[in-house]
Amino acid sequence: MKMNAEFERVIKYFDEDGDGKVSPTEIRNKVVMMGGCGGGEFLFKEFEMAVEELDSDGDGLLSLEDFVELMEGAGKDEKLRDLREAFEMYHDKEMCGFITPKSLKIMLGKLGEFKSLEECRLMINHFDLNGDGLLCFEEFRTMMMQ
Repeated sequence: MKMNAEFERVIKYFDEDGDGKVSPTEIRNKVVMMGGCGGGEFLFKEFEMAVEELDSDGDGLLSLEDFVELMEGAGKDEKLRDLREAFEMYHDKEMCGFITPKSLKIMLGKLGEFKSLEECRLMINHFDLNGDGLLCFEEFRTMMMQ
C-alpha cells in the first residue's frame, strides 16, 4: 500500500482541479511549470495521445488506477528484460537459445556454485515443462518467478 500512497501523491501533484483525475492540460501545465518543453499545441497533442492510450474508462482522464497500471506494467517490462538478460548468460550458444545441463554447470561454476552435471540435469528437469531436457526462455521465466 505504500506504493499506492506514492502514486496518489503524484496524481495529486498533477491534479489541479482536485477531481482525482489528471487531464492532458494538467500534465502539460505541470511539465511547462517544471521547465519542460514549450507547451505548444504539438506538446498538448502528445499528452492527449498518451492519456488516451492509458485511460481505462474512456473519460479522457487518468485515474489513480490508470497510473498504477502504467507503473506496474513498466515494472513488468523491466523484470522481463532483466530475465531475458539473465537467460542469455546461462543459455548454451551451440543449442540456439536453450539452457542445457552443461551450460548451467558452467555458469553456476563461474558464480562459485559447483554442481555435477547430474545435479544440473535434475535442476533443469524440475522446470522442464515439455520434457526435452532443456530450458527455453518461458521455462526459465517460470523457474525464476517462483
